[in-house]
Amino acid sequence: MKGTVTGQILAHHLVSGELRPGEEIAIQIDQTLTQDATGTMAYLQFEALGLDRVRTELSVSYVDHNTLQSSFESADDHRYLQSVAARYGVYFSRPGNGICHQVHLERFGVPGKTLLGSDSHTPTGGGIGMLAIGAGGLDVAVAMAGLPFTLTAPRVVRVELTGALSPWVSAKDVILELLRRLTVKGGVGKVMEYGGPGVATLSVPERATITNMGAELGATSSVFPSDEQTGAFLASQGRQEVWRALAAEPGAEYDETLEIDLSTLEPLIALPHSPDNVVPVASIAGQAVDQVCIGSCTNSSLRDLMRVAALLRGRQVHPRVSLTLSPGSRQVLEMIARNGALAALVSAGARILESACGPCIGMGQAPVTDGVTVRSFNRNFRGRCGTPSAGTYLASPEVCAAAAIAGELVDPRSLGAYPEVALPATFQVDDSMILPPPEHGKEVEILRGPNIRPVPSRGPLEDEITIRVLLVAGDNITTDDIMPAGAKILPLRSNIPAISEYVFSCLDPDFARRAHDWGGGAVVGGENYGQGSSREHAALAPMHLGVRAVLARSFARIHQANLVNFGILPLQITETDYRSLQMGNELQMRGVREAVRNGSAVHVQNVTQGATFSATPVLSARQSQIILAGGVLNHVKKRLGQ
Repeated sequence: MKGTVTGQILAHHLVSGELRPGEEIAIQIDQTLTQDATGTMAYLQFEALGLDRVRTELSVSYVDHNTLQSSFESADDHRYLQSVAARYGVYFSRPGNGICHQVHLERFGVPGKTLLGSDSHTPTGGGIGMLAIGAGGLDVAVAMAGLPFTLTAPRVVRVELTGALSPWVSAKDVILELLRRLTVKGGVGKVMEYGGPGVATLSVPERATITNMGAELGATSSVFPSDEQTGAFLASQGRQEVWRALAAEPGAEYDETLEIDLSTLEPLIALPHSPDNVVPVASIAGQAVDQVCIGSCTNSSLRDLMRVAALLRGRQVHPRVSLTLSPGSRQVLEMIARNGALAALVSAGARILESACGPCIGMGQAPVTDGVTVRSFNRNFRGRCGTPSAGTYLASPEVCAAAAIAGELVDPRSLGAYPEVALPATFQVDDSMILPPPEHGKEVEILRGPNIRPVPSRGPLEDEITIRVLLVAGDNITTDDIMPAGAKILPLRSNIPAISEYVFSCLDPDFARRAHDWGGGAVVGGENYGQGSSREHAALAPMHLGVRAVLARSFARIHQANLVNFGILPLQITETDYRSLQMGNELQMRGVREAVRNGSAVHVQNVTQGATFSATPVLSARQSQIILAGGVLNHVKKRLGQ
């Protein structure tokens, strides 16, 4: 990675280790962000570390997920987050101020800085030349304590962009093309670094769409250089002083290179139920549509909504279609209100939602039974929209708008001339809904509602473990599969005993009951276990239910780290052993601590089947110490001398 943008940022922030792919490294984190679905637990964990103040250059707490306050839990969480931010020196972005990634890009992102966020789409910041990485809330809490973030040094992939996008083709089609080529596993262990002459043709919001959805590749991060486009974007936000040029050096060394000629792309769409199930829109034209949702952290910028308004002006949403729009930030909402675009959207029949994640996280706007919903979002996992029988399609705002007008999927190029949209050189800036922390916060009272419970923990790893297999799952199990989101479950994020009752509820409604009856156990999975969001509840809630180990063919990066953080042993098994395991099998493991300490295989006896096999702990030397301690909180407290 020598000379790459990624390598330059990593080298500047390197605390320990060597920048060789596959080696464990530790880097200093400049900025952190949290959102309210993961933030309450992250700040409870930070409190447990016993420090008086965050030790980063900047930390921001956003409220954008649990904004549907149908009962007291979410409102109490937001009050807690505001008070704990003031207590410990964290900026607080109030409900309604916008989606964390959009607001952070507008108001806080700095080229060349590192950003760690408790949301898997944190790499959005790569659109302005940050190295932005998603992680579990506990990792973010540790970073707020001033300790380095540890990760495996990535392979760096050069994505050479040439040409320029044709009319009706957008940045969303660039990342959909990458997903079509590489799949949801294609970016694991990699940073996607964009370069080439085509980069200069893309604005920062377009770049942010690409880096945001790079999370669906399983990539550690995605990054663009910081150039004149970056400088113009920061100047439009009144922050030109933080701009710096940052580009790959001549002769930069990449592990892989691939090329995308932007001029050859056409409008694409991801079919249910995976972001990599990508085809040309033209190939499925005529598919009837029931709902269209435009917004999310992927496509809710001023540029996106101005384009949609231009397409809808003078037209009407089809009578069969429900169209919703979620502006990415209060800034975007205010600007479309002032320039007349909002009136055009409302006049066309669009329903305007608040500046928040909303339907993307399953917080309202569930489509009809067996319905078809087309969304400018980043994920279309089964049931994530709130209706298990619905089919969710992912597409650009242009494709979404065309479908809303026609009532069916159409190639947007059939709409005629592509409307030109002029963006202002200066954006409306009003940070009154971002509350800076007081200089001294020790006197601030932290306010906790009755749903906010202490962080559960477990003791050190046992040397002998006897457990039963609670569930055998397939490939590409998502964190939505493990710990569902939605309006019913998200408000319980601060109450692990309550939310744990929903673990695997979409795959197996009896999972939690079985875990209680059997005193915990093990989960068996296939390839890429734990893909998707950074939600650490997908590890924390199973830990509360007594899950001691996950045996899988392979693990997604963030979820593997979260399992380790909460003392759940990740074990890699062969395809043959995976296929032999069945629910209810009793497994015995002896000498587990020694195996973990030495980095050797754990011998597993399947008592039920009378067979023995080996399972490999998926752990670095540092993670081995964390697992032995029973989780990262135990480990860090010892490190901090508590």
